[in-house]
Amino acid sequence: MPTQTAAQRRADARAAYDAYMAACPARELLDRISDKWVTLILNALADGPRRYSDLGRIIAGVSQKMLTQTLRGLERDGMVTRTVTPSVPVRVDYELTPLGVSLLPLVRAAKEWAETHIEEVHTARAAYDATGENG
Repeated sequence: MPTQTAAQRRADARAAYDAYMAACPARELLDRISDKWVTLILNALADGPRRYSDLGRIIAGVSQKMLTQTLRGLERDGMVTRTVTPSVPVRVDYELTPLGVSLLPLVRAAKEWAETHIEEVHTARAAYDATGENG
């Protein structure tokens, strides 16, 4: 392997984390955090730990399977911790880790943007669909 200058090494490092490149490792996380269930779960945990059953009630429309899969993925990625308390029935709580908390400003901003601009999006969709040029 030829010797590289510091500038070349920095350029190679930047290219390795260029999300526009197909092999970029950052795409893994972009894929994870762009999932609607991830965003909703992180927002639901923003105020503190919650039981699994509470998350299921708070997040309308999420199936048990999707909730479980998403929580496992977030735990694997270091975004949430899972605490099991032996009792009858067993109590399972989820809480954001410092890494998960660091992501909150982004997911909160996306949620707030969506809530603020949804009517504009609906209007744009209706106008687009009315033109008949969409297919």
